Amino acid sequence: MARLAQTEGLTDIQREILSTVRDFVDKEIIPVATELEHRDEYPTQIVEGLKELGVFGLMIPEEYGGLGESLLTYALTVEEIARGWMSVSGIINTHFIVAYMLKQHGTQEQKDYFLPKMAAGEIRGAFSMSEPALGSDVSAISSKGVRDGDDYVLNGQKMWLTNGGSSTLVAVLCRTDEGHPEGTAAHKSMTTFLVEKEAGFGEVRPGLTIPGKIEKMGYKGVDTTELIMDGLRVPADRVLGGETGRGFYHMMDGVEVGRVNVAARGCGVAQRAFELGVSYAQQRQTFGKPIAQHQAIQFKLAEMATKVEAAHAMMVNAARKKDSGQRNDLEAGMAKYLASEYCKEVVEDAFRIHGGYGFSKEYEIERLYREAPMLLIGEGTAEIQKMIIGRRLLEEYRIQG
Repeated sequence: MARLAQTEGLTDIQREILSTVRDFVDKEIIPVATELEHRDEYPTQIVEGLKELGVFGLMIPEEYGGLGESLLTYALTVEEIARGWMSVSGIINTHFIVAYMLKQHGTQEQKDYFLPKMAAGEIRGAFSMSEPALGSDVSAISSKGVRDGDDYVLNGQKMWLTNGGSSTLVAVLCRTDEGHPEGTAAHKSMTTFLVEKEAGFGEVRPGLTIPGKIEKMGYKGVDTTELIMDGLRVPADRVLGGETGRGFYHMMDGVEVGRVNVAARGCGVAQRAFELGVSYAQQRQTFGKPIAQHQAIQFKLAEMATKVEAAHAMMVNAARKKDSGQRNDLEAGMAKYLASEYCKEVVEDAFRIHGGYGFSKEYEIERLYREAPMLLIGEGTAEIQKMIIGRRLLEEYRIQG
């Protein structure tokens, strides 16, 4: 449905990129997504196709072999990919966040070494904050890195790594007390380590184990894993930015653009749900006419389309704010919150339009119904977004005197 979720003011290059990606989605992803998802199969052929299109290097500067595009271009690309299959957009997102963190905060040596390989898709990224005993409370991280000569020795257990098995580079957040006196705020004694590893499961390098895939309700195909560090030695030159104590800020910067990405995924899934709902409503007949001619269904379609448009507009605004160099945590939080909530509602309405057939695995909406809830949690729950939004609003509207 080309009339929904259009973006004004795009360049010819942006329109060409999005047209190419949309054609790829229609021809290479949508026809196979449900079958692969039901088998929980990693979409190797799809990923290879996206590598050829240059998607893995979309925001990496041209000097490192990337396309040097904006966050807006990337977000709109993610929206198109998620419209086909949200799991594929997840594979791209974690890679993108690590590349973004390297571009913004890495040393020159780190950029020169990693970014060209990441742009080509030769190195695939994942990032790791969460742990089994914590979710949104990043300050409670217990994984620890201790200096030992020219290395740091890392110990701890991490949780919910997207691309945990297929990645070859993981940005891992740990506590590092060295150089930070007792009583230092938790967020000022965290460090991001760039951990290289082999793809796969089991012991992927000495001291580092990826136990296996976590079985999930939806969001299948992409591998979600734990990560266990037991005496993992990482060279000191693999501290992101070359300085300890900056890891929390690095990760929050990455998560901020990641929230725009999750908003884009919500927009893409919602748009696909609307497409499925409006199509089915014109084919299914009850009481002698297509159900689309019943006012109750028209009202539902009207609400769905309005939510798709509203979420898309907020996502685009958040991306453009970040591209302008301005602080966008308020806009990103609003976009992520609205897009994920609206996505859930639009998917459920499309599910209801399908009636009993929506419960059948033969229909695509069944897959979307299981995928949408992940967006309510990824990159921060609705409650976390509301906290961010509320605090920022109080900053903006603080009473003087």
